[in-house]
Amino acid sequence: MRLENQVAFITGAASGIGRAIADRFAREGAKIVVADLNQATADKAAAEIEAAGGKAMGIAVDVSNEEQVEAAVAAAVDRFGTVDILISNAGIQIVKPVDEFSFADWKKMLAVHLDGAFLTTRACLKPMYAQNRGCIIYMGSVHSHEASKLKAPYVTAKHGLMGLCKVVAKEGAAHNVRANVVCPGYVLTPLVEKQIPEQAKTLGISEEAVVRDVMLRETVDGQFTTEADIAEVALLFASFDSNALTGQSLIASHGWFMN
Repeated sequence: MRLENQVAFITGAASGIGRAIADRFAREGAKIVVADLNQATADKAAAEIEAAGGKAMGIAVDVSNEEQVEAAVAAAVDRFGTVDILISNAGIQIVKPVDEFSFADWKKMLAVHLDGAFLTTRACLKPMYAQNRGCIIYMGSVHSHEASKLKAPYVTAKHGLMGLCKVVAKEGAAHNVRANVVCPGYVLTPLVEKQIPEQAKTLGISEEAVVRDVMLRETVDGQFTTEADIAEVALLFASFDSNALTGQSLIASHGWFMN
């Protein structure tokens, strides 16, 4: 097993992409910290992972809250001894044109995506540096390289993760800590499903047109990327053994964006 006895701290791991990564990593022998906003859903996901033969614990954490992040990582270290892998995955989405975005919503988006990535990174680097080993994976997006209408703070945050990743890769190298970004295309998670009627209303088109002409128009085959696809890319980064693969981004989007 490629991740045997490694401890993976995964934010937003109770559902969607985070849960798919948690399940995949557990099958590879990792001990999973299901870090999510709600304790009950985190505990439920952890229990299901354990019922399938894995090892897991649930932790409630608001990734934009400094004290909660520090406490959550400390609890993970207390339970499992360390943190070897951080998956910074927690995210939210609000879609509006720039001229209609409230400053409060702008700050909320950046707090979850960027502040959350910074706070969890800083907290997890402590045990990683102490053991001279670690891997940080940020959940970016095609929007780390590209832009779409109605998503100003999301696109801004996903671009920002690229910069954070590169700095962490350079600083972490002396401690054998790698940092990379996974960049999914549209994955049919609850977050994306919620956007379909919202974009249809804002753009004045049907929901079918949002999927066909907005979300999947630039793909090579008109297909959504799957949660399993992204879990495999994350596993590649997590299981890579050297600093040859650090400070990089890998796009999985059915060809929507090509580097």
